[in-house]
Amino acid sequence: MGRDLRLENLTKCYGNLTAVDRVNLEIKEGEFICFLGPSGCGKTTILRMITGFETVTKGNVIFNNNVINDLIPKKREFGIVFQSYALFPNMTVEENIAFGLKMRKMPKKEIADRVDKMLDLIGLSDWRKLYPAQLSGGQQQRVALVRALAPDPQVLLLDEPLSALDAKIRLRLRAEIKRLQQELKKTMIHVTHDQEEALSIADRVVVMEKGQFRQVGRPIDIYKNPTCSFVADFVGTSNFFKGRRTGDVVDIGKRKIKVKKNGAGADEAVSLAIRPENVEVFKKEAPPRVDEPMNLVAGRIEVVVFLGAAVRLLIEIDGEEVIADINEKEFGQRSLKRGDDIYLYFPPEAFLIFADGEGKK
Repeated sequence: MGRDLRLENLTKCYGNLTAVDRVNLEIKEGEFICFLGPSGCGKTTILRMITGFETVTKGNVIFNNNVINDLIPKKREFGIVFQSYALFPNMTVEENIAFGLKMRKMPKKEIADRVDKMLDLIGLSDWRKLYPAQLSGGQQQRVALVRALAPDPQVLLLDEPLSALDAKIRLRLRAEIKRLQQELKKTMIHVTHDQEEALSIADRVVVMEKGQFRQVGRPIDIYKNPTCSFVADFVGTSNFFKGRRTGDVVDIGKRKIKVKKNGAGADEAVSLAIRPENVEVFKKEAPPRVDEPMNLVAGRIEVVVFLGAAVRLLIEIDGEEVIADINEKEFGQRSLKRGDDIYLYFPPEAFLIFADGEGKK
């Protein structure tokens, strides 16, 4: 089994408040896991229970087949990187990295070699004699990262380490974290509320809401096949419609929508979700030929938002707002603009269908 980490019915209560509610997960050695969810969903509490900074109310944290609930943080030999860099201001870069190794009473030669290796990993060898105040935020966070990696922890835990950085540095640093993880084959657990961050670096993503795991899976599966509408809404962007379904037709009040049938009963309350990139946009000249005319709707472009490679259109149909994304080149070729009357087409197979009991939160 290797040095796998297992969470078994893990629960944390503060009085009457259940912050983490009976969660189960097996993390393989060398795997990169991201806990993703809104503020207050319990993701950092799980991280703190894994490190030992928070006691477990019920259930177990199991590492290498041993229950470690009562093991003090120091004995767990897990590394942790916080949102705040927490570097020692009166120590140079190399002294900061060496600190944990000195605490473990490693021989001086081994410490020097290890510090050299860590500085090489992050490309900061020339900065070794500088103090934290002389570094940029991104450089400080890279030092904090390798300081945690220097003692060769069994597992490295990252608690929103990039959220204090600006967008460009965040992008570079998350690629750096992924590269380090692959190079060192280290088990890493990363907590974030940034969906793009989670999807871009994780082997598996754990989407959390209200102390529970809503979905665990590969980033592409989380995005393309969300198992509930909370995940469809939180990860990426979706257009939602509520209605009643009979077979493959959903009555949403103002109109009916054809969906791809997947074993639905008659007169069932459902939520439909469709990603903006799956909504097709046509200029309002002659009605386009489509496979399912029922799903062709007239609308008007109210807002145009440039997103770089894509352009997002906010379109008003029957008093509702629908979002459609098209690539920038296509947008230019079609000469679309705010105020244009257009047709929208919703392909039946592009809808995600959820029972209304777990509809959009």
